[in-house]
Amino acid sequence: MIEDVVRPAGPYSLRLSARHGSDATRSVRDGVLTATIPCADGLEQARAWQRPDGTICVQAVSEEGLLRMRFILAVDDDHSEFLSRFADDPLVGRATRHFRGMRPLRTVTVAHALLRAVAGQLITSGEARAIERRVVRATTRRLGELNGPPTAADLGALAPAELCRLGLGARRAATLVRLCRSGDLEQLKTVPTEVAAQRLERERGLGPWSAGVVCLQGLGRYERGLARDLGLVKLAAELWGRRVDAEETDALLAPYGEWAGIASVYLLAGYVSGLVGLRHENRDPRNGQDRRVAPRRAA
Repeated sequence: MIEDVVRPAGPYSLRLSARHGSDATRSVRDGVLTATIPCADGLEQARAWQRPDGTICVQAVSEEGLLRMRFILAVDDDHSEFLSRFADDPLVGRATRHFRGMRPLRTVTVAHALLRAVAGQLITSGEARAIERRVVRATTRRLGELNGPPTAADLGALAPAELCRLGLGARRAATLVRLCRSGDLEQLKTVPTEVAAQRLERERGLGPWSAGVVCLQGLGRYERGLARDLGLVKLAAELWGRRVDAEETDALLAPYGEWAGIASVYLLAGYVSGLVGLRHENRDPRNGQDRRVAPRRAA
């Protein structure tokens, strides 16, 4: 094993970033993130934990493993500008202070992020994670307790019917196989975020939410994120005091510009934790009126 001690660029908390980070390819136990990573010599496992001085200790078998683990952790992508610019924002401001060091973890492969996006459409997060876990375990080699992350070749080798037996709906299974067979998904890392997002949204069965998952978790971009998430729909309904269609929630993320992706993560985390400023006036984009909504009372 080789070791690298990293000083993260900007505020960083591995505890916050990895609090929902376990899946079929990685685990979080006692503050240590262990991930299975494909490298030139095959699969290897890397580990990371945060020291009391804020540095991140990363261990891997190879230099390639170290670099890929740094990508997963997002330790080199400073979001300080987002935190400072929106510290007083009426919606996300309190969340930027409470979750200050949180950054979304990334997947090693773009195909894995695409699988996560397709599996997560229109179902609960628990169901989506269970489907993702079954697909990963059916398509990749195991190393210890964890599997390797799926590549486009792994997923494209399955027939849609096989994915259906693992829990994906027929349309979503066909979309995933078609995309994995149509080209090199990893090439999306070489193009601008909007180009990648538009490329994905042109595909049948994908929309802004799915493209955002791939951009945020597969490409490591902060411009696009969890647009039209059900949590944002619920938040908007409380803010505006009426039923809200998913596309209307684009107005919630528009003010954050190039930080809209990470803003979506902070908004959702803040909403669940009761930190979103529902006491503030928030303009309803449909009728131009400000609606003041009382916050939920704690049970």
